[in-house]
Amino acid sequence: GGRLPGTPFPYCAWNEKSIYIYSSTHIIFLFLFEEKENFMDKIKIGLAAYGMSGQIFHAPFISCNPHFDLVAITERSKNLSWERYPDVRITRSFDELIGMDELDMVVVNTPDVTHYDYARRALEAGKHVIVEKPFTMTAAEGDELVSFAAKKGLVLSVYQNRRWDSDFLTIKEILAKGLLGRLVEFESTFSRYRNFIKPNTWKETGESGGGLTYNLGAHIIDQAVQLFGMPEALFADIATLRDNGKVDDYFVIHFLKPSEYPGVKVTLKASYLMCEAEPRFILHGTEGSYVKFGLDPQEADLTKGLLPNTPHWGEEDQDFWGMIHTEKEGNVFRGKYPSLPGNYGAFYENIYQHLYGGAVLQSHAKEVVGVIRLIEAAKKSSRMQRVVSLA
Repeated sequence: GGRLPGTPFPYCAWNEKSIYIYSSTHIIFLFLFEEKENFMDKIKIGLAAYGMSGQIFHAPFISCNPHFDLVAITERSKNLSWERYPDVRITRSFDELIGMDELDMVVVNTPDVTHYDYARRALEAGKHVIVEKPFTMTAAEGDELVSFAAKKGLVLSVYQNRRWDSDFLTIKEILAKGLLGRLVEFESTFSRYRNFIKPNTWKETGESGGGLTYNLGAHIIDQAVQLFGMPEALFADIATLRDNGKVDDYFVIHFLKPSEYPGVKVTLKASYLMCEAEPRFILHGTEGSYVKFGLDPQEADLTKGLLPNTPHWGEEDQDFWGMIHTEKEGNVFRGKYPSLPGNYGAFYENIYQHLYGGAVLQSHAKEVVGVIRLIEAAKKSSRMQRVVSLA
């Protein structure tokens, strides 16, 4: 209690949500705040690009989170972002973006080969940084950025949003409950079908990065590491299968002796020539199996224009729930296992809780460097046609 600064009132009391101002006999004024975060501690954030990544995977989650202000978006010549975000400032270059003093954080969602340079420049400008996957093109670049961010006292995170896929969260629950007994085999597959080379895209030319191993591989390798830890070694086969292809469009990677589950056989696969999709996940254990078709619904819903604050966000239709078959102590069960809701928005909520609530950063760039190290090892393994040690 005491005198409220800047007022003539002799008595007052306050807490995080209320201010009471009163005389000796009557309360004169009562002002209630709905949420403290509504008027302070918002993170002012800018996007480095407004392509598919910006439109689908970043802007919707930033704009729907009350802890963030989407302040600026870089578009070199267009004004597409004004259609949905009319109050956002459009910058015409990355230098203009990072030169904005009011920005707290920058999302580097530009072509792969720019990630290292743009992230470093944003850190030099004193901004916290989120980098789209793949983090960097080399582990050495990643290590350097992690060290530089730590020296500057800034957050450096990588957008590994598929840690919050519906099916992945469900698999984590199944393993945590031990429903399959001791896990012996794990297969993760991204099935794609595009039997032509998409014109005018850097992901197909290889000029600014691209290739399936860096693109989808960065996701499913990260998921495997989250489940099983880093492997002692790996073996990989990476290839270009489509006619006139310039980047890899197929890979199979085998983890050997992952640190957390050394006995499990881990196979990771993706291809652009799967007209008939394979299961997204296959798990076999000593007491059962789990097989899951289909993909997390969030990307499809975002593409349709739905926002993350839509009711029942991330919930999967029961028709796509995975099949679990267990045999324990003579008891047999075979049926659908309910999928947990996916939630990419948890990534941004964790960023805020880390900065203002002291929560552990769940997608710290330091740990994601290991994913880039595995991609480099996979390319070496495929090139040399041998097992590559990661000791």
